Amino acid sequence: MQNGLQISASRIGQVVRERRAASNLTQRELGELAGVGLRLVSELERGKPTLRLDAVNKVLQVFGLMLGPVDSPHTDDDQK
Repeated sequence: MQNGLQISASRIGQVVRERRAASNLTQRELGELAGVGLRLVSELERGKPTLRLDAVNKVLQVFGLMLGPVDSPHTDDDQK
């Protein structure tokens, strides 16, 4: 089972992929608009959980979004 960080990274990737497709942008075009490389956009869309926050925010900013603190989902494993 995925942990909360992996789920969040996957969700961010899903949002970016959906917004990019709705904007008729390629990954390369999105990278150019955001000032980041194609590889970062690709890894972001695949849900890689270890990307730099500033780089992720550059991509999200293209769509008027940014990362921010949210409540973390709790599982029974968190009680240990």
